[in-house]
Formats: sequence, C-alpha cells, structure tokens
Amino acid sequence: MASHGIRDQVAIIGMGCLPFKEHYDKGVGEMLVEVATQTYDSAGVAQDDIDAFWLGTAQSGMSGNTLSFPLKIEAKPVTRVENYCATGSEALRQACYAVASGAYDTAMAVGVEKVKDSGYQGLNAFPIPSDGTGRTLTAAAMFSLILPAYSQRYGVDPDKLRYVVAKIAEKNHYNGARNPLAQFRREVSAERICEMAAVAGQLSVFDCAGVADGAAAAIVVRAEDAHRYTETPLYVKALAFVAGTGSGLIDPDYDFTTLPECKFAADDAYRQAGITDPRTELDLAEVHDCFTPTELVLMEDLGFSERGTAWQEVLDGAFALDGDLPVNPDGGLKAFGHPVGASGLRMHYELWLQLRNEAGPDRQIDDPHLGLVHNLGGYPGEMVSFVSILGNELG
Repeated sequence: MASHGIRDQVAIIGMGCLPFKEHYDKGVGEMLVEVATQTYDSAGVAQDDIDAFWLGTAQSGMSGNTLSFPLKIEAKPVTRVENYCATGSEALRQACYAVASGAYDTAMAVGVEKVKDSGYQGLNAFPIPSDGTGRTLTAAAMFSLILPAYSQRYGVDPDKLRYVVAKIAEKNHYNGARNPLAQFRREVSAERICEMAAVAGQLSVFDCAGVADGAAAAIVVRAEDAHRYTETPLYVKALAFVAGTGSGLIDPDYDFTTLPECKFAADDAYRQAGITDPRTELDLAEVHDCFTPTELVLMEDLGFSERGTAWQEVLDGAFALDGDLPVNPDGGLKAFGHPVGASGLRMHYELWLQLRNEAGPDRQIDDPHLGLVHNLGGYPGEMVSFVSILGNELG
C-alpha cells in the first residue's frame, strides 16, 4: 500500500471524555465546552496553546463553527469532518497528520454527537437518490446476515453461534458495569440475551449498540515535545484508513464472514507499526462492536484468531478482561451506546487510561504497552474502516 505512516512522530498529551448517556440538561455547545475544558486540564494547556482544531460530528453541526462558537475560538482553523461511524477517529487522524507534517505544533481532535431528546432517536440517514443498487435493509438486518453465513461456512451449529455472540454482549456489559462513563452499567447473561425476542435475524436488542449523547477529545503534539506536557504521553504507532467500493451490495458472492475493509486497514496499521503477530504483541484492543456478530468476525479480520476459530475463542474467554487479549475492556459500543461523532475518540480514551494505568482496579489490564483501536462506518458490503495503534513507549 502507499501508506508510509507516522510512527513515533506524534504523541497524545491529553484526553477527555464525558459520560455517554442522555445529556438532557446539555446542548451540543455545553458538551463541547465541558469536554474541551477537561482535555485542556488533562494536558496542562490553555485553549490559546492549540494551533488548530478538528471537529468530528455526523449530524450535530455542519461546520467548524459548531466548535468555535461555544469555545470562542478566535483566529484559529477549525475543520469539521465526517466519515460515517468512524468520524471521531477521522478527526484524530487528521489532527495527527497535521502535526506530523509540521503545519502545526499542537492540534486538538474533538468528537461530539447529540441524538437523544432531539425529536428522533438515532441518526437519520439522508435519502440520497441512487442507481437502485443501494441496500434496503436496516443496519441490524445487514449485520445479522453474518451469522448464517459464518455458520454455513465453518459448520458451526446456528444455535451455538447465536449463544457465542450473546457471550460477546455478556462480556462487554460485564466490562461496562465497571466503567463509570458507560451508559449501561448492568451485567446481563448470555442465556438471558438468547431468551429475548429477535429484532433482526437471530439478533435481539441486546446484540445491538444503543443510542447516546457523547463527546471526547484529544490533544496531540510532536513526539519530541511530549514530555514538556506530561510524563506519560501515548505515542502514535499507526493510523490506517480504508474506504470500500460498495460492491458487496451487488455481488451475489459477497462473503459476510469477513469485512474486507477492516482487514485491509489492519494490515496497513500493522505494517506501519512493525507488528507481525498482533495476537501476542498487542495488550488490548478496542473494536467497533456495533452488533455482536461484528465483533466476532473482527477477531479474525484483525488477525486475533485464525479463520473459523473466533467463535470457540469467545467461548474460551480469550478476549475477556482476564483473557490473553482483552477486547473492549471499557464495555464497547454495547455498554456506551454509539454517538457517531464521539465513539472513535471514546475508544482512544480507553487506551489513554489503560496504557497510563489509570483505568481503575476493576478494569485495569496488567502492565500494558501497546493497544489497538478499530472503528468502522457503514455496513457489510459498503464500509469505511479505521485502525490505530498506540503505545506508551518510543521505539
């Protein structure tokens, strides 16, 4: 691939994250002021110390003014970006590359979305005219197709596979119950999830990410400047992004057991970071569990499991907090909900806590040094995918 990466050129020196929930008492501007203030305090800087800003939001604002107005940012560039559900990660990616290029000394990435108490629940996709090849199924229905495809390809009993993805939800809700920032903080068993009524294919409502308001942010500088601000920066090892062709929607042979854009992004990130065995070299991963079958196939697309084996490793607890590769130790989208503009940065915030040993006694992973964030947008067959790798040491 053409990507050369910016390994160890940029560091995160401060982060902030609001609780993901229904912020009925706050508007978008108030959420942005709160998370920005938290992030400035984390880095020990003032707003005037930031040279440029990137705002990620899907439908909570149409320009950089969404951020500059409430924060009273004067005479500074503020760029609004959107890239499906990977919007928050896209804001961080652009801020990092701006600093790495030498254009700015400091940059800030902010992600925000407010979709509760706003007249409708969830995000409202625009009905853009097309050539008639667009999908006609809901997101839940599209991702539910992973299960019968996986069952058929790898010979896994459908009822057993349904239980496997319920175990993914159980794991993430277990982790979220221990996270004060999560929206849903109650454990739920896989057996109980399997008893629930189906909403799409074999999936129940507890196999689907919820809806929430949220905001998160990060400040980045050149790696050589990081220790001027903090003794515990995080270094960017890789930032990979891939956009798909959308051909899966019209290809009758499209394979729902893999999300190709996610594999391509992971392969590029591993090249950038110099990782050859992600299962053993990574200490934790935050992945985009918009639906439980998504996390299942991501374990294989990200190279954590061999093809056709992730289902068994889920049952074996390989990706639990005490497993050999904890996945979604903060609770994931399942426990947080999914305010689109904020989710990607929220995932990075968990790495910020874990790699600095600040996640708390109930969730802290033992002596972590390298973590991965995976963030996708779209649906099987029409997708964008982001993968980053962060570490707490240079080299």
